[in-house]
Amino acid sequence: MGDSSDSVSIDMETPSRSGKEYVVETCSGYVSVSVYGDQDKPALVTYPDLALNHISCFQGLFFCPEACSLLLHNFCIYHISPPGHELGAATISPDDPLLSADDLADQIADVLNYFGLDAVMCMGVTAGAYILTLFAMKYRQRVLGLILISPLCNAPSWTEWLYNKVLSNLLYYYGMCGVVKELLLKRFFSKEARGSAQVPESDVVQACRRLLDERQGLNVWRFHEAMNGRRDISDGLRKLRCRSLIFVGENSPFHSEALEMTSKLDRRCSALVEVQACGSMVTEEQPHAMLIPLEYFFMGYGMYRPPRLSVSPRSPLSPICISPELLSPESMGLKLKPIKTRMSLEV
Repeated sequence: MGDSSDSVSIDMETPSRSGKEYVVETCSGYVSVSVYGDQDKPALVTYPDLALNHISCFQGLFFCPEACSLLLHNFCIYHISPPGHELGAATISPDDPLLSADDLADQIADVLNYFGLDAVMCMGVTAGAYILTLFAMKYRQRVLGLILISPLCNAPSWTEWLYNKVLSNLLYYYGMCGVVKELLLKRFFSKEARGSAQVPESDVVQACRRLLDERQGLNVWRFHEAMNGRRDISDGLRKLRCRSLIFVGENSPFHSEALEMTSKLDRRCSALVEVQACGSMVTEEQPHAMLIPLEYFFMGYGMYRPPRLSVSPRSPLSPICISPELLSPESMGLKLKPIKTRMSLEV
């Protein structure tokens, strides 16, 4: 690209701004699925956090050019929305039964059956990470690997349960009011991203705030009730045999639980990446921090072919930008071990 030493040339696949939309009938109601990419490729299933869908939870990652090239080169993406969280969703009828976390996990199996999928890669954020982990425990043969962002594994503590009850009542009686949106943004993003009286909130937080306006409060309440009634799955984590890659922002309210979850997974096939100056939703706040760990994670499956790159000191894929710890063959790839990789923003 000219004579500039700072240029980067990437042979990448560009995502369509809109995927193919499907409504899948499951054992416990209908689920919306957005499909991006070539359906002949291996499947990557995503599940978002509370009050989010794939637009508000994964857009930052999938619109990051290098990450998009990595993911769409290897996978067809199946974005599953929690019931009533898809774009343009109407309020779910009050006559419909409330679903449990187990019901939501079973819906994923029905979605895979609908598309004729066998074993899939899974990526989820917080509540979505819990649902996908539960799915992996119930349907072990159907999960190739888990990519979990700020995950949960314990039942709610009494403090969390009471906090959630307050949020639940606000959702039920007032919908997506200002207080609810502020509580959710605090759950998703770091204090730095949310701003202050002196510092305006970041563009990604502003975009998320606008997208939260589109959610139906009672639909979010239903998902929230399922998560507030979740069971402890920590005892079953060591029995998982699929590889697991966990990301957590150091400012996430779920930071300690992510560390606890990592300690209970099989050390031979799990890895932890801590992201500095970041909240729970690493996919939106710092998607570039996920790129290199994902590269090495997928190499262990033989799923990644490096794109053609010019040598560039600014390219996140340039070898000189990869930390020495990640270049070690033991840190990621074919043999994963628990690591703590701190990534900070480069200005």
